[in-house]
Amino acid sequence: MATPSPEVASVRLDPAEPGLHARLLDQLGTAVCAGQLAPGSVLYIDDLVEQYAVSRSVVREVLRVLASMGLVESRRRVGTLIRAARDWNVFDPQVIRWRLASAGRIAQLRSITELRTAVEPQAASLAALRATPQEASELVGLAAKMWAAGKAGDEAEFLRLDIEFHRQVLVDSGNEMFVKLHELVAEVLAGRYHYDLMPHYPHEEALQLHADVAQAIQRHDGERAKTAMVQIMEQAMTEMSAIWAQTGPDPVS
Repeated sequence: MATPSPEVASVRLDPAEPGLHARLLDQLGTAVCAGQLAPGSVLYIDDLVEQYAVSRSVVREVLRVLASMGLVESRRRVGTLIRAARDWNVFDPQVIRWRLASAGRIAQLRSITELRTAVEPQAASLAALRATPQEASELVGLAAKMWAAGKAGDEAEFLRLDIEFHRQVLVDSGNEMFVKLHELVAEVLAGRYHYDLMPHYPHEEALQLHADVAQAIQRHDGERAKTAMVQIMEQAMTEMSAIWAQTGPDPVS
């Protein structure tokens, strides 16, 4: 039998405050991804209305969104059940954001970095074949701006450019399925920055490798573009490996 929903630390919301839906969604999503609401727990609309001081319509809409992400499911005459992590839509950027905010962030970083290692080198190779001269020039320009921002220690600008660089490589691959992964890449790069899981000053090797990818794409050298992107992924894994070793494996839901 499913257990009643446990208490979740929360801030009571002013009913007149705008953005109630987004705030409740963020609180419940974070609680599920952090394991505060365990799989098999049951959420009751009346309890959530009372706990968060929001309307039933807001609660219903939030639960509907969470259900679309695979985090919960509605059961007649039971309530809304919390689902196990294996049922979640792990490609949803918001789910990724909530997982990065939880104690399981290292596992999330590891899994996305492994996915990137499988996809982005191939995307770089395809971009060398398919990118237009203008697209290739824009990549070279982005790599140059990344170098300048990295050397200047402008972390926020470097992050913005890094996200754009990897997004552009996926776009230039000409593969529409690769392009859809750019939001996942953006979330993991932003997450590493936000949770202080990357160097404050990018290694010169990383800056050079981004330039190598861009220049290889501009020269239509698919093999070199692929190799350089593999090296970028390997460096990211190396930077995070010490953190993984210290924290150990995350609990599996």
